[in-house]
Amino acid sequence: MDVFKNMQLFVAVAKSKSFRRAGEELDLPSSTVSRRIAELEREVGLRLLNRTTRRVELTDSGLQYFENCQRIVAEAELAYRALTQLHDEPRGLIRASVPVDFSLTYLSPILAEFSRLYPAIEFNLDLTPTQADLVGDPVDFAIRIGAPKDQTLIARPIAKIDTLLLASPAYLHERGHPRHPQDLVKHSCLRTKDAPWQLMDRQGNSHVIEVSGTFVANNPGLLLQLALAGRGIIRTARTLVQPDLDAGRLVHLLARWSSPPVEVYAITTTRLLPAKVRLFLEFLVARLAQGAEATGATRQ
Repeated sequence: MDVFKNMQLFVAVAKSKSFRRAGEELDLPSSTVSRRIAELEREVGLRLLNRTTRRVELTDSGLQYFENCQRIVAEAELAYRALTQLHDEPRGLIRASVPVDFSLTYLSPILAEFSRLYPAIEFNLDLTPTQADLVGDPVDFAIRIGAPKDQTLIARPIAKIDTLLLASPAYLHERGHPRHPQDLVKHSCLRTKDAPWQLMDRQGNSHVIEVSGTFVANNPGLLLQLALAGRGIIRTARTLVQPDLDAGRLVHLLARWSSPPVEVYAITTTRLLPAKVRLFLEFLVARLAQGAEATGATRQ
């Protein structure tokens, strides 16, 4: 038990970068925090923290220890909370980091339905374009487009969203229709990142095209407005553009080829989640699957 308590204390210090703030969080004097961390370092035989007059920083050994400890501590705390919530109505605050356009198009109706069913659960949603630090920031999960590069995180696939290539009639009148994927190199393409586009023909052959254009942005909504204004060809989710397709404001291009679906993940630091978070993610996956059946998107 002492080992776990010191581990819990070390995680608090590493996150807050302060003996005083860690002590306040755990209701301990900062002198006790400093003494117990020193004891922990003597037990493991390594310096885990570098102390300065202003802040505390992890050493390389401390970082490695922290990466292991913080998950153990979080899962132990969640296991305890799960026991105390077994007979209670789901309640509490869920903090999440989510992409803006995904939230507006897919998440908002799901949140509205979920809140009617579980009124005691509240949400604090961060829709800023910067990706949350799941270790340092107070979020329970993040929704991300594409798998995370950090292999220490838990990435649960929740949806695959069909994408289309589109342009406005005005753009096509000025620049012409692409007839083959390689024609895209002659066009202005609106991209979320400066990377090749991939298309598949009906025989399963892949075509990788080094596209270029005036605009690269991390907001699909902005790129859609530029496409509607005649500034280029966009590759985006069908659901996002269906009203514009139906109204003739955008034209579906290269229909004989298909774009890879956009993969959406729920990212957490642990598989052991609070009951309220697990409940919402299961609800989210179920509703996204229903939407996929209706719109042609697929879910994994």
